[in-house]
Amino acid sequence: MPIYRWRLAPDGLATRRQLRAQGLRPGGQPVVAQVERPRRRRGPLVAYLYRVDLALPVRPMTPGRTAALQRAMAARRTCPVCRRDAGYCIPRSLGMCVPCAYPDQQTAA
Repeated sequence: MPIYRWRLAPDGLATRRQLRAQGLRPGGQPVVAQVERPRRRRGPLVAYLYRVDLALPVRPMTPGRTAALQRAMAARRTCPVCRRDAGYCIPRSLGMCVPCAYPDQQTAA
């Protein structure tokens, strides 16, 4: 598999994000090449490249998928302790909304 340096990949190849920005998806095609971005203290960042001419259009969002996404986001906002909608995604580090996690602290008005 060819490896290219950062920003030196040939035309006609794109990463998943670049394909998505164009309204495309890899569509099951294999990885053609990779691009590496060097870092100082760790290994290089690697991004896989796909052929743009073989990419397929992104599937449209169906009403069922939209409803499922809304339910999933509502579940992420619902506190498991007080069962209220927090208005934000519950932090995984806390596992509950901030008022339930820190009941001793009162917010200053």
